[in-house]
Amino acid sequence: MFFDFDRKPSDSEDKWKSSFSSFEELKKHLGDVFGSAGSKLGFVFPAGNVEEKEAEGDNAKEKEFAEFIKKIKGFNMKPREIRDFLDRFVIKQSEAKKVLSVAICDHYNHVRRCLLDEESSQIEYNKQNVLLLGPTGVGKTYLIKNIAKLIGVPFVKVDATKFSETGYVGNDVDDMIRDLIKAANGNVKLAQYGIVFIDEIDKIAMSSSFEGRDISGRGVQINLLKLMEESEVNAYAQSDMISQLRVAMSFASGGMEQKQSINTKHILFIASGAFDRLVDIVKTRVGNKSIGFNFKLSPNDKDEAYEYLKKVSTTDFIKYGFEPEFIGRLPVRVACEALNAEDLKNILVSSEGSILKQYVEDFAGYKIKFNADDGALTEIAKLAADEKTGARGLLTILEKLLRDSKFELPSTNIKSIRVTKNFMADPAKALSNLMGKESRPKTMTPAANGVKKTTKKTKKT
Repeated sequence: MFFDFDRKPSDSEDKWKSSFSSFEELKKHLGDVFGSAGSKLGFVFPAGNVEEKEAEGDNAKEKEFAEFIKKIKGFNMKPREIRDFLDRFVIKQSEAKKVLSVAICDHYNHVRRCLLDEESSQIEYNKQNVLLLGPTGVGKTYLIKNIAKLIGVPFVKVDATKFSETGYVGNDVDDMIRDLIKAANGNVKLAQYGIVFIDEIDKIAMSSSFEGRDISGRGVQINLLKLMEESEVNAYAQSDMISQLRVAMSFASGGMEQKQSINTKHILFIASGAFDRLVDIVKTRVGNKSIGFNFKLSPNDKDEAYEYLKKVSTTDFIKYGFEPEFIGRLPVRVACEALNAEDLKNILVSSEGSILKQYVEDFAGYKIKFNADDGALTEIAKLAADEKTGARGLLTILEKLLRDSKFELPSTNIKSIRVTKNFMADPAKALSNLMGKESRPKTMTPAANGVKKTTKKTKKT
């Protein structure tokens, strides 16, 4: 868009300007014109009494923040309590649960001290940002989601691969903080005590052995380490014209002053990645030497990878392709175990977030009772383990197994379905038998049909 500042305004423009005696009238007019269309773009020009609506929104945010601060000031959870809560949702990963529970308690105890005593915030404190290592589908993200839900703080998950050094191609790393603000319903004050979970962190490593890696990986690391320590981030991106205009209009109308930046000092960062090639680096470092006392490798490849990842050092991460300063901002590191068939069955049976419960609810939506016997659950877990995608394999197997049943049964009068080993052997045949049995007309006696029974008389000769 180009502007000619030397051009004289036309008569129509002068007439349009003179129709608005104040900024408030202009804003109200914009609200009337763009109200419905703007909402589709994520920008709502409030019509009517703008100041009252803005004040209501500001008061709601202040009330929400006050309640949150009260909760954090009273934070007194113990690591064991957090671990016990996580046990309800995540199977296995006992070491990861323990490490995360301690890190969470230490972090929010420090936040509590800073809120209660301003001098505590001036004392040097090293944040216990966490790095989770392990294969996909073992519950890394699920652990952090449930922790955030328990503590009651804003939470956002981001993928490290979508960021670039400059933000021209891909996203700027500051955008993850803005995503956290969105997760806090736009409450900047609340977002500054949230949790950012960065997945696929291993994909931004720089190493000559990794062909095709974008050279901006080092720049992303440098920018990230600033955020993970303490940094002031603009709450609204310069490219986000809608947010910038909303703030400008609020300020110009004399509304509450909008917080323009967010400090990352009290934001906890947790990163995760599979780190497949890291196992080989650790193996090379240790050679044939034993790693600690009574160290034995399992013949199972997955278990072997876990045992090596437990012994990873900072030098291994540097060799993998991380900057020393960056990996130093993730001082708490813990490896997650791969899940075997027995673990996957326990997820189906014991986890409060079991995918099996989702299927029960899906069928219940059509008033169909769904259940599976123990033998079928064992077989499902074995097949899911072969997928090598952790707990995600359970959804893959169940979807294939029950795809036709979820399509056909809602249109029948069938009110229950039970998955057995025989059902799993041939789902199509089992479904056909179930539908044929239920749809077969019942045999009825003539009396039941309302037909009178007649007896044939024989003529006497």
